[in-house]
Amino acid sequence: MNGVLPIAIGLVALLYASVGHAGATGYIAVMTLIGLAPEVVRPTALILNVLVATMATVQFVRAGHLRWNLLWPLAAASVPCALVGGMLRLPTHAFERLVGIVLAVSALKLLRDAWPTPTPAPLPAAGAIPPTEPVLAALGGGIGLLSGLTGVGGGVFLTPVLLVLRAAPVKQVAAVTAPFILVNSLAGLAGGVIAGGSLPAVSPPVIAAAVLGGTVGSHLGAFRLPVRALQLLMAAVLALASVKLFGA
Repeated sequence: MNGVLPIAIGLVALLYASVGHAGATGYIAVMTLIGLAPEVVRPTALILNVLVATMATVQFVRAGHLRWNLLWPLAAASVPCALVGGMLRLPTHAFERLVGIVLAVSALKLLRDAWPTPTPAPLPAAGAIPPTEPVLAALGGGIGLLSGLTGVGGGVFLTPVLLVLRAAPVKQVAAVTAPFILVNSLAGLAGGVIAGGSLPAVSPPVIAAAVLGGTVGSHLGAFRLPVRALQLLMAAVLALASVKLFGA
């Protein structure tokens, strides 16, 4: 793999883990830009997701932010759907278009988060009532299928939806997102193996970079550095990768 890949992977893991994400969209963008094949990109992103999401889950659970009643309906529906998504083999052209859309949406979300707003939206109250279990299950199933198909853990979709639904405060949403990504990534990998695929060999420097970035980011819990510049940079990378996929 490219020599700059471990550095890029570590930075992605650091940024995303700080908010309970595992970084799959960032990994996909980086690997796409250096020209890796889709059959390598999807499982590699999921493997890195498992590593970083595991660390983020441990940190948020230790901090006492996890809401099991919010997590279990999402996870119960998402796991079988992610398994099915991981078993499906989209034509390369269709895969590239679908992932291109995911990266573009992710870039827009990062831009929105980084853009200063004079009147920020109020955060959910500590006693917010979560959506009903059927709603959570439907949400989890849809995101799980998309996760398996594209090689993302689904956090980039789950987090904004839960915040819009006022399901929980931000830290609790992050604490639910991390294990949600973990189980979806494992299911997506399992689906790929069941369908006859193989797990790619991920180089030790890339693994070490993901572990280090994920550990530091998840320990912070919330990014305290000049995060806006990093968000804008990551949005630019995602947008560039999306354009490259649509132009393929």
